[in-house]
Amino acid sequence: MPKKKTGARKKAENRREREKQIRASRANIDLAKHPCNASMECDKCQRRQKNRAFCYFCNSVQKLPICAQCGKTKCMMKSSDCVIKHAGVYSTGLAMVGAICDFCEAWVCHGRKCLSTHACICPLADAECIECERSVWDHGGRMFACSFCHNFLCEDDQFEHQASCQVLEAETFKCVSCNRLGQHSCLRCKACFCDDHVRSKVFKQEKGKEPPCPKCGHETQQTKDLSMSTRSLKFGRQTGGEDADGASGYDAYWKNLSSSKAGDAGDRDDEYDEYEAEDDDEDDDGGGKDSDTETTDVFGNLSLGRTYASGYAHYEEPED
Repeated sequence: MPKKKTGARKKAENRREREKQIRASRANIDLAKHPCNASMECDKCQRRQKNRAFCYFCNSVQKLPICAQCGKTKCMMKSSDCVIKHAGVYSTGLAMVGAICDFCEAWVCHGRKCLSTHACICPLADAECIECERSVWDHGGRMFACSFCHNFLCEDDQFEHQASCQVLEAETFKCVSCNRLGQHSCLRCKACFCDDHVRSKVFKQEKGKEPPCPKCGHETQQTKDLSMSTRSLKFGRQTGGEDADGASGYDAYWKNLSSSKAGDAGDRDDEYDEYEAEDDDEDDDGGGKDSDTETTDVFGNLSLGRTYASGYAHYEEPED
């Protein structure tokens, strides 16, 4: 019979469990909150960008560099981890930095732990936007991860990609290997799998997690938990609808095409008629000279008396 646990032993086990969770949470930091991907404003050009050793726009060095691993801007020398010793002196600026990361292009402080571990675990080591295929060195913005397929996205394409990420590359929700309904969806391959074909001999399923995709190994998700949609085509045989005749319904497609061409021709005829009507109006304006002469004949016998325009002046007025 095992011994009964004492209070001190229970507290020690709980403490070890909490420390284990804290270490695991430190390893799984959100990409948007990582120090090497933090937001920075240049001291010279005042442009906001990703944390960098040199400004992406004006190439100026920042006054307060941020460590890409621990995120500090001042070394307090509380431990003997510093490679460069500065006893009793707080180091800031370039006196604090020790290297520049080749992947995230940010400063790394002169701490021994940061210098020896950051290059191996840098989250932006293979960061390339899935949409525009730009890396960290090709643009000045921050990098993000898609909430669905977990691919890298730049700051310009993150919203457009996530709005269209949950679209399957198929017209139905059926499994790609059989005709049954796909209950598991891979958001990287944009495909559905049933319970039988989601099992793979290459990628092993971890306990308590969803089965991996048999194609790429990415963790699948339940289709019912996602707002997945299928691919829709607005051309070809699908435009004919149910009343489509001919081979696979293409007869309706050609009818629609011919009707659109006829409509364009009718619009051109209407425009030509309008131009002819305008030309006729201009010709009618040319014959308006006769109407002007007629109006002058009407007012020709009208007498307005002695006016200044007829040669009358005030000094020509006869004296009584």
